[in-house]
Amino acid sequence: MLDALNTFLAVAAAGSFSQAAKDLDVAVSSVTRRIDALEAEVGARLFNRSPRRVLPTDAGEQFLPRARAILAEFAEARDALAALEAEPRGVMTVTAPATFGRVAVVPAVASFLARHPLLEVELHLSDDYVDLAVQRVDVAVRIGVLEPSDLLATRLAPMRLVACASPAYLARRGRPRHPEELASHDCIDVATGRAPALMWCFHGVDGGRPLPVRGALRVNDKDGMRDAALAGAGVVHIPSWLVHEDLAAGRLVELFPGSPPPAVKGVERAIHAVRLPGRSSDAKARLFIAHLREAFGDEPYWDKALKRTRARVPPGSTRRPARR
Repeated sequence: MLDALNTFLAVAAAGSFSQAAKDLDVAVSSVTRRIDALEAEVGARLFNRSPRRVLPTDAGEQFLPRARAILAEFAEARDALAALEAEPRGVMTVTAPATFGRVAVVPAVASFLARHPLLEVELHLSDDYVDLAVQRVDVAVRIGVLEPSDLLATRLAPMRLVACASPAYLARRGRPRHPEELASHDCIDVATGRAPALMWCFHGVDGGRPLPVRGALRVNDKDGMRDAALAGAGVVHIPSWLVHEDLAAGRLVELFPGSPPPAVKGVERAIHAVRLPGRSSDAKARLFIAHLREAFGDEPYWDKALKRTRARVPPGSTRRPARR
């Protein structure tokens, strides 16, 4: 059908089957067959033919703009599909919380760029809130509860907090057997601002409200809180993605491994990637978000590692996990 439409336009422009055949680099008989087939398909005679000139009929004149539109629409659809298949290129801007970005997003960006060498990524690691429209950001990784907005959100992973401490601290102060016993322990808390949601909240304890913990040390940075716990300064309640390697190596010990996460009805605290709809960079953004999901896994790799550690360490043990 496309060949027939192209031939129809060529004959209309040339006013001759023979000239159209030369323009299309085909035999005159091929031009005749295509026009005959097209006329049969549309159920109308499209050309008045004479030895001196071939002219469109009234039906042919009416069909001309439609034929051009059909071919133009097909070309547009073909180009759009080709663009989808083409290797993406250009610059994409991504933001992520500082510590999570360093631990989990940076490695994912590195593997993404290795897979798509024509792309460039500007990665901004900051805990400040970013307005995607104002700051021209393509993808933002956000942790916690998403506020209602026009952004398109993709859930990447759950948000799990782990209560843990170093073996040295537990040898010195003893191991709490229940979250309520944290009241008599040194707990490393947040120095400034509001504590993250669910921090010091435990399933079935005090109605899911934060426990009134105390401690001599408060830190305004997750890396600093982890480092303080490693140094034996106290108990920390911290995301699993930050400490899964320390737990596996025995540098930290999970205190309540059998406790499920606290339940909060109707609210999900998770890790999401968000983007603005309708941006020219939308294809790149979707590609990057899909890569993040693949890199993290259906069950994120840090929570899988935590499960393996729990399977190797008996409950209540403060010893280092046995090496596999």
